[in-house]
Amino acid sequence: RRYTMSISFYCGSGSPYAWRVWLALEHKQLPYDLKMLSFSAGDLSKDDFIKLNPRRKVPVIVDGDFVLYESVAIVEYLDERYPDAGHGALFPRKLQERAIARRVIQEADHYLVPAMGPMLHEVFFKPASECDTGVIADGRLKFASELGYFERALERDFLAGPLSAADYTLYPMLALALRADLKLPELDIRGTIGPRLDGWMRRIEALPFYEQTVPPHWKST
Repeated sequence: RRYTMSISFYCGSGSPYAWRVWLALEHKQLPYDLKMLSFSAGDLSKDDFIKLNPRRKVPVIVDGDFVLYESVAIVEYLDERYPDAGHGALFPRKLQERAIARRVIQEADHYLVPAMGPMLHEVFFKPASECDTGVIADGRLKFASELGYFERALERDFLAGPLSAADYTLYPMLALALRADLKLPELDIRGTIGPRLDGWMRRIEALPFYEQTVPPHWKST
């Protein structure tokens, strides 16, 4: 089933939270109006955006007169609001697979993000001369340890049975972490990704709509 009413999608290039929503919109083949905001220009602190999300973060969607922020809530909303759209459910129809998808999302948000966050802050937001090498080394160890859980749990093509919101949650996080190798090659984030996760990432990248969702500023680097 196809829908014609366009959803306004407020995004920020490189945000893994916005990227999961972007992938979900494409998965559902929903018409949307992409509104790419600039972090550096302060777009998230402008009055018009604060009216949509007082927390000043992306993503945000506007569906008709309904405004919603927080990526997990948005993805669940899209699945329930448009159950028959596009490539099917974002959360598996089987109860136990759906529970696993939700568990993986929780693991990614509550364990993987805290593990990688301090490390990526050092790499992306500080001059090389000011980076805390201890924080980076500790972060890489924690990141690799967390990836081990996902590597061992990945027994099929995707994380929770069929392609789901779980895959769209984890993939942008790993893709973002891999960007650190461009700034600090000796960090070797690529070396922390096991063969199962590597194959899984390639399957995500082979999706027909994947390329359209790649953060725009990444395409020039």
